[in-house]
Amino acid sequence: MGKGLNPVKVLEIYNNIEDESTRNNVSVCNSVLSCLIRNGKFESSIRLFHQMKQDGLRPDVVTYSTLLAGCTKVKNGYSKAIELLQELKSNRLHMDSVIYGTLLAVCASNSHCEEAENFFNQMKDEGYSPNIYHYSSLLNAYSVDGNYKKADMLVQDMKSAGLVPNKVMLTTLLKVYVRGGLFEKSRELLTELEALGYAEDEMPYCLLMDGLAKAGQIHEAKSVFEEMMKKNVKSDGYAHSIMISSFCRSGLFEEAKQLACDFEATYNKYDLVIMNTMLCAYCRAGEMESVMKMMKKMDELAISPDWNTFNILIEYFCKEKLYLLAYRTMEDMHKKGHQPEEELCSSLIFHLGKNGAHPEAFSVYNMLRYSKRTMCKSLHEKILHILIKGRLLKDAYVVVKDNAKLISEPATKKFATSFLKSGNINMVNDVIKAIHSSGYKINQGLFHMAVSRYITQPEKKELLLQLLQWMPGQGYVVDSSTRNLILKNSDLLGRQLTAEILSKQHTVSKALRSSEMKDK
Repeated sequence: MGKGLNPVKVLEIYNNIEDESTRNNVSVCNSVLSCLIRNGKFESSIRLFHQMKQDGLRPDVVTYSTLLAGCTKVKNGYSKAIELLQELKSNRLHMDSVIYGTLLAVCASNSHCEEAENFFNQMKDEGYSPNIYHYSSLLNAYSVDGNYKKADMLVQDMKSAGLVPNKVMLTTLLKVYVRGGLFEKSRELLTELEALGYAEDEMPYCLLMDGLAKAGQIHEAKSVFEEMMKKNVKSDGYAHSIMISSFCRSGLFEEAKQLACDFEATYNKYDLVIMNTMLCAYCRAGEMESVMKMMKKMDELAISPDWNTFNILIEYFCKEKLYLLAYRTMEDMHKKGHQPEEELCSSLIFHLGKNGAHPEAFSVYNMLRYSKRTMCKSLHEKILHILIKGRLLKDAYVVVKDNAKLISEPATKKFATSFLKSGNINMVNDVIKAIHSSGYKINQGLFHMAVSRYITQPEKKELLLQLLQWMPGQGYVVDSSTRNLILKNSDLLGRQLTAEILSKQHTVSKALRSSEMKDK
């Protein structure tokens, strides 16, 4: 059962096997596990593994070796591998050279160099002779931090054992030298690879180019690239991607653009990586027409944009002051399940608000808020000012209610004044209560504004009554100006009810003054 088979179909066939002797056969299960692992269905393979044990099957060494191979390509693969290894030992099964080789590969792919060394030495102590695969996996572990000293010793040890380094081994050694900063030695090894016929594709050149570029030696990287082009080395565009990205990082945008154009003129094979790289080059060079063509090409080739694609475009549209286009791109990004960076959101919110696109600014704010990431405290107040300016007071109320502790008193006062002047009258009491709950002391001017609005709309007298009844319990009373306004319109609530309410407020007022005198 190989990579060509549909793993879902294979699993379905297995689950529908009626003959128990066939279904409860370890070899059959191992074949299904192998198919799942080869097709990247690690979680499905683990579920089947647990099902095997529940059905009374006892996993063998092949079972564990198959599952360990899957640990090389999953997140936290090393810890999962160790769990499987402990279970293998508890079942009194013995590790063999295949198991050790897989463990070395897991350690290398998860950057556990020391653990890889320990397994390698343990394998030799148990009498197993390392083969080229074992040496290559440990060498790959050394490449993580460019440990060229240990790498050279390992290669020498391998040669002493009578093994000859192959293409993979020498290419991995080149990676070690590059990451260790030994560029002259890397060039010498690249020449050796060329002489052996191991540099027919672009990978060794790309390793050296990438290392040189990241070390700031952009011209040396370019020289390697040009040498590769002259030799007509087989390329899938990875070398172009490295050089275009390197030019962009170095601020050489015209060179990046030109190389992207050269790629388009020469190659007709695209993937997401190269398209993102070219898109970045065109954006940095300010080539709007090329940017739009590249986006159209992505659609035609059915290549779905990723997080990087969206960020490249949004940054570019913001730079070009095309803020609504940046907003629509971010909206599309959010719909496709990608979360934009907070810094990018904050910048776009500011520019949208500044250019009068207040609803769009609030939409970006909500994208960030619903992503459940920690937000910069100042962003809540920034969006509040934008919403007040755009008279989106209902949305402003949501911001204040949910983030009252993070908003300054002047901003809270500005919001309250704006809402009580022209916000939805049905929400005035809710706004007052929310502001009070935040710890902000409501001043008499705000109460006067609320009472005045209710009086001008007699049909809202119930809301006025609720406000006046709520105030004394929170230590608030109306001042003389508001009191006179209420008395002047006593017919609204009825003279008797008005008198009762104001009498209660007067009692509370006397109690408050008395308390203040005692405190003095």
